[in-house]
Amino acid sequence: MLLVSDVHGAFDSLARVAASGETLLVLGDLLNFVDYRTMEGMLTEVAGKEFVTRLAGLRTRGDQSGARDLWARFSEGREAEVRERYDRLTRDAYRRAAAALAGSGAYVTYGNVDRPDVLQEMLSTDVTFVEAGAFEIEGVSVGIVGGGVPSLGVSGEVGHDAMAARLGALGPVEMLCTHVAPAVSPLSSDVIGGRPKQSVPVLEYLREHRPRWHYFGDIHQPQATTWRVGETVCRNVGYFRATGRPVRHG
Repeated sequence: MLLVSDVHGAFDSLARVAASGETLLVLGDLLNFVDYRTMEGMLTEVAGKEFVTRLAGLRTRGDQSGARDLWARFSEGREAEVRERYDRLTRDAYRRAAAALAGSGAYVTYGNVDRPDVLQEMLSTDVTFVEAGAFEIEGVSVGIVGGGVPSLGVSGEVGHDAMAARLGALGPVEMLCTHVAPAVSPLSSDVIGGRPKQSVPVLEYLREHRPRWHYFGDIHQPQATTWRVGETVCRNVGYFRATGRPVRHG
């Protein structure tokens, strides 16, 4: 069983992994909104590199209010034009993602930068889109829950109460797969991005149900990639856009 997260537009690498014939779980963030290393991405195509560099600086410093204000000023008076451009880029990217995964039988959930409705629409019928659900995969009970932590109010984010409800509906599983990291500082703090992104409901689930494994993504450069919460081994499966490498379970 192979796991990847934070594909962020690396669809050629995703196609290579999907063609391996092994069971594949994709834990969200297929769109490349912006790559903070290079400032490449969909936002740059819409707004230009200079603007994105300013926006990224605000977000890296944790000034989410300033980032929202900057975006509001940029898009004021041309909201429809910006939305149409972004929608077109989103669909183009998901077409490439769907082509990369076609025939693989993969399980796919979404992250904070994703548009879950569009992603689900674009995937081929042999690929299982998962908002939240439990499955038996290769003899292992696997719970998969998508969505990112609340930050900018975009469609890929899931509120804490909704996340808790989704996790609670799973019941006990041997392996939990989420996009978000649990509320454990070394796992949820990005040493480059500087912004902790963590889920208290995920941590509470681990403590209550004690799955053997928890796989997740979202944090591109974490302080630690592996940590133990009680009986659960937690592992960040990596920034796939940068590495092109999946993690093999087991």
